[in-house]
Amino acid sequence: MLNFDKVGGLISAIAQDADTGEVLMIAWMNREAFDETVRTNRAVYFSRSRNKLWRKGEESGNVQEVKGIFIDCDADAVLLKVKQIGGAACHEGYKSCFFRELTGDDLKVIGERVFDPKAVYGK
Repeated sequence: MLNFDKVGGLISAIAQDADTGEVLMIAWMNREAFDETVRTNRAVYFSRSRNKLWRKGEESGNVQEVKGIFIDCDADAVLLKVKQIGGAACHEGYKSCFFRELTGDDLKVIGERVFDPKAVYGK
């Protein structure tokens, strides 16, 4: 189904709000993360920085309930249509990781914070 070998063991995974179509985030999946996502209908990714599975929301409570899984034409990327529980997909506390817009040379924050990451993660 997916060709993990073609892309060094990791595929890109896009999470999209199933109701609005808003792109929430992009992350990585290895075969184990993909299989667990399919089995549980909860988004599971692979954290490259921690070198381990990352069950979305395991620290923040902001889990992603998977409503649909779509595979791209090259079988090396996946689109998850999700219900974002808790209101924020981004670890910086925003609904979407794409909360900044480049206008000319300026990067402008266009999103509203849903939670304070220091309060949730203690960092």
